[in-house]
Amino acid sequence: MTAEADERDSPAANPCARTRSRGPFTVVEVSGEIDMATADLVVEHLDAATAVAEPDVLVDLRPVEFFDCSGLRVLCRAERRARERGGRLRVVSDGPRIDRLLRASGLLGRFPPLRVLPAQAERRER
Repeated sequence: MTAEADERDSPAANPCARTRSRGPFTVVEVSGEIDMATADLVVEHLDAATAVAEPDVLVDLRPVEFFDCSGLRVLCRAERRARERGGRLRVVSDGPRIDRLLRASGLLGRFPPLRVLPAQAERRER
């Protein structure tokens, strides 16, 4: 699937998420407050990003202002879907709030945050 096709097939941007292609990666940029009331807005983007074979998804949480256990549930579900399809999902975060949340929830090992979006050359060899 081409980058143009990926973007055409992506859900429309909403107040909490937008999807774009960056080289071989699908980047889901999450912003605002992610809680029980808004988590489904992120789900639609992550479901689309992980619906393909061997997805390589980057979830950019740098613009997030608030993120609770509803957001963690969404991440865990999407990461499992990516693995089931032979792919992966990684988190991009440069702030201590997300690190603390991942550490406190025991998910830091599952989602070790990248500090910046990786270069295209960092695509995993298949």
